[in-house]
Amino acid sequence: MYYGAMRPETAVARELAALLPPGAVHATPSAEFLSDETEGRGFRGSAEAVVLPSNAPEVARVVAWCYEHDVAIVPRGGGTGFAGGAVPLDGGVALSLDRLVRVRSFDPLLWRIWVESGLRTADLHRIARESGLWFPPDPGAAEQSQIGGNIATNAGGPHAFKYGPTGAWVTGLEAVVAPGEIVSVGGPIRKDVAGYDLKSLLIGSEGTLGVVTAAWLKLLPAPESALPVVGFYRGTASGCAAIERVLGSGLPVAALEYLDAATLAFATPSFPGEVPPPAALLVIAEADGSRTEATRLRGEVLEALAEDALVVQAPTDPGAVAELWRWRDGVSLTVTAERGAKVSEDIVVPIDRLAEAIEGTLEIGRRNGLEACSWGHAGDGNLHSTFLVAPGDEAELRRAELAAGEIFALALRLGGSISGEHGIGWMKRGQLARQWAPRALDLHEEIKRAFDPKGLFNPGKKLARWS
Repeated sequence: MYYGAMRPETAVARELAALLPPGAVHATPSAEFLSDETEGRGFRGSAEAVVLPSNAPEVARVVAWCYEHDVAIVPRGGGTGFAGGAVPLDGGVALSLDRLVRVRSFDPLLWRIWVESGLRTADLHRIARESGLWFPPDPGAAEQSQIGGNIATNAGGPHAFKYGPTGAWVTGLEAVVAPGEIVSVGGPIRKDVAGYDLKSLLIGSEGTLGVVTAAWLKLLPAPESALPVVGFYRGTASGCAAIERVLGSGLPVAALEYLDAATLAFATPSFPGEVPPPAALLVIAEADGSRTEATRLRGEVLEALAEDALVVQAPTDPGAVAELWRWRDGVSLTVTAERGAKVSEDIVVPIDRLAEAIEGTLEIGRRNGLEACSWGHAGDGNLHSTFLVAPGDEAELRRAELAAGEIFALALRLGGSISGEHGIGWMKRGQLARQWAPRALDLHEEIKRAFDPKGLFNPGKKLARWS
């Protein structure tokens, strides 16, 4: 599934080079700017140039030139997406935000920070942590993903259960919109109902409405203690019942995760502890807060998870806790390594339908002759329903893409959504039409036209309809 090929130096690259400092334009795009985590599914694009501006005025200059010359603009963060959202389809300009990494303002006593969109997630976490603060959103690939990309997809992560996804922590945005103007909405403020909520429209828009160049973010004092509890269960039903017990008991855990039997089998060799052989579902819950609060809550979580559990583990040593979360962060890579590639979709279902979605994923895999598994953010009902494939096996990949379509149908049948945190991008183009009523689709498309009348911002992505 290739859309064009890399091209030699073009008029696009030459003219953009005249607008930007030396070294800011690459006329022969390297592979790193033409793909994302969907490359294993055979998806890779092409661009006539890659531009690496260093500040918002340079971004505006690029957008203005592209809008004047009808050239597509594809904003790129760290390239860690799973929906093809940052892949240039066929030509145009890949606009990398790698060089927009400044911290414009940091006010630790006021729990706020103003950062440019190319700052990496791990760097933001470190800056906050060094002042005793915390930025709760923790999507995967923190060393590569960028704040702008997280905002563009409204990325989540395990701690989104208690603290919300990236967008919940954004109080203001600076963005470049058509035909090449810098606008700011919100700011270093916690309340703002002046005008329509343009900030929230840009959050999760996947670069289709404009280019986010900087963001004001809220921070929190870091919790004094964070104590995970891990439960192993004989079956999907008992594990999901444990998840519902935690929720039904009103326990305000920070994270509530699960791994199904197949995923657990793949990840068992690297698990930092013992895995009981009959285990068919793993649940991780985390209690946080002051040391007293976290310890009390941990005891209540232990009680809730222990019922019907094969084994419950509750590490308290900081090193062991960190090792557990490193293991959880690596699950996606571990699953990919089993066959070399995977097709993974991030559906969402109501919590009380989670068990059906887990079992439904396996059944869809069996029906399509594919090895299947799932894991994800149980507290949010967010599954990463996954089918393993061999790289380059076109027949297997076609079956996996058909299975993905069945996964979307399963999510909708259970009252859920086709995406919880990865976005629509290219891989889910047109799938929104299965979920929304025609008038809602019309409004979706009208918003796009209002922001981007020429359709040049990330064309082909986040499409509500596809024919």
